[in-house]
Amino acid sequence: MTRYGWIRLGVVVGFFAWLEALARFGWVRRTTLIPPSEMALSLRDILASGRMDDDIQATLLTVAAALASSVTVGFVAGVVLHRLPWLRRLMDPLFAAYYAVPHFVFYPIFIVLFGMTRVPLVVLGFLFAVVAMIVNTLNGLDRIPRVLLKVARTHRLGPVRTAWFLVLPSTAPYLFTGVKLAVAYSFIGVIAGEFILSGIGIGHQIAYAYDNFDNRTMYGLLLFILGLVTFVNMSLWTYEQRLMRRRSRG
Repeated sequence: MTRYGWIRLGVVVGFFAWLEALARFGWVRRTTLIPPSEMALSLRDILASGRMDDDIQATLLTVAAALASSVTVGFVAGVVLHRLPWLRRLMDPLFAAYYAVPHFVFYPIFIVLFGMTRVPLVVLGFLFAVVAMIVNTLNGLDRIPRVLLKVARTHRLGPVRTAWFLVLPSTAPYLFTGVKLAVAYSFIGVIAGEFILSGIGIGHQIAYAYDNFDNRTMYGLLLFILGLVTFVNMSLWTYEQRLMRRRSRG
């Protein structure tokens, strides 16, 4: 692990140690916060008992659908907008103000259109994540060195070979950033949607536990979400760094 990696780990450990002290010494009431060690024990019990396997599976499948659709559509839309400057100039102000729009106000409309299924939650996750992917795709395409495109024309590379050997490697850091943001936004959209109106899912169980003052279950599930999103993003970051090192050696 690098020096910066140890620093990050130290910050995380220090933060959880601070929360542990706040709860253990009574500086914060247990009705508000339980120690992180008890959160971990509660999460272990939840996973070992299997009582929420259906909820976890429902949420993860919904997030996966929202993530896959947002990354695919976001990448294709970014390429199209990069090819059509007039359309990009039209959309740029909308992208700048996009996250100021309260997407959850459309949830009743999605219920009418798609019924009481998981589809409205997929749409919510998609709406939260897709613009992050579009913007990062555009940023990556904007920063492709022109000399590489001249090299492609000099060697008479076709569009497919140019995209595979030049465009994708050059835009990879920005695409990975878009995917990492899409992961976080997909979870936010789906789980927040489950808070509003859903009979199953992690968000539903967190809301139910909150309403019934079941702090152990609530914080255990929150820890699960935090740990899962952190693991996925760190895995993507590690793979991204490996690609960057390989490219620099090449």
